[in-house]
Amino acid sequence: MQTSLLSHVENTEKEILRLSKEIESLENSIEVDPEIEQLESQNSKLKYQIGHLQRAIEREQSKRMISFPTYFSEKIRSVVSDLYPGINVKIEVGPNTSKGKNGDYQCSAAFLLAKELGKSGTKCNPRDVSTKVSGGIGPLDCLEKVEITGPGFLNFHLKPSFVSSQIQDILLNGVRAPPCSKILKIIVDFSSPNIAKEMHVGHLRSTIIGDTVCRLLEFMGHEVHRVNHLGDWGTQFGMLIAHLQDKFPNYSVESPPIENLQAFYKESKTRFDSDPEFKQRAYQRVVDLQGGNEEIIKAWKMICDVSLFEFDKIYERLDIKVSPCGESFLPKENGRTCS
Repeated sequence: MQTSLLSHVENTEKEILRLSKEIESLENSIEVDPEIEQLESQNSKLKYQIGHLQRAIEREQSKRMISFPTYFSEKIRSVVSDLYPGINVKIEVGPNTSKGKNGDYQCSAAFLLAKELGKSGTKCNPRDVSTKVSGGIGPLDCLEKVEITGPGFLNFHLKPSFVSSQIQDILLNGVRAPPCSKILKIIVDFSSPNIAKEMHVGHLRSTIIGDTVCRLLEFMGHEVHRVNHLGDWGTQFGMLIAHLQDKFPNYSVESPPIENLQAFYKESKTRFDSDPEFKQRAYQRVVDLQGGNEEIIKAWKMICDVSLFEFDKIYERLDIKVSPCGESFLPKENGRTCS
């Protein structure tokens, strides 16, 4: 029997050797399409580039501070989608208001989950839901423990060592924005003074609030367009241009001294209110301006430039950056009809 077994082993080894040689022969006889080789090479390069980009993204995200409410909410949402497919509830994590007695952050989503599960025919109490959710969160570098209190509140306790490292990081590198899930293009319209008039407190209020909003959005990483929608079109310009023509008839070749536009505006307004003939000419200048009369356009730009120069002094002093985009942006210059 032993002889028979040895013979069987030898035959098996010979068969394995024969098959190996046959496989090797087949592999050598197969010609690889050059296009396939090229595609495989390109695929390897793309995989390398993807890995490089992913590492770059991870490095960039590591430079940003953690938003714990967002971070824990995303973790809970992931666990809930695995435990209860098809159940959608609002999941919010906020600071614990009990001054550290029950952790640093708290979530009450278990109550909403239990209610939705009950509607679908699965009866359970919020505390059971919280137990299952907490078990699925898993260990995290920043988390000391997840505790369930009361009828089903989830409480997150941060590691003191992690909090300490975050404080040290802020001291060394300053405050950084948390990761931004989606970069948005945002237009902020603020300041918006009127040409030939001084800024009043309403404009200053809008300027400060608008700049604050812009700085916050820019800090978060969004693409922000700071639009200063100037009042640089309308009847008042017919009044100003007509007064300019009367007072400085050589304005087109000699720059007129109209640095004090506020006083210049008051003079033209007084004439507009008291002189019917001047009022009629002012209305005609508006028609000329809207019709694209070159001489009138030049006078209009001259008045706007003086006013913008004064506005820029204020913006520079306040360290505020704006992009002028006045009412004149809308008419015929764009080839579009606006209403």
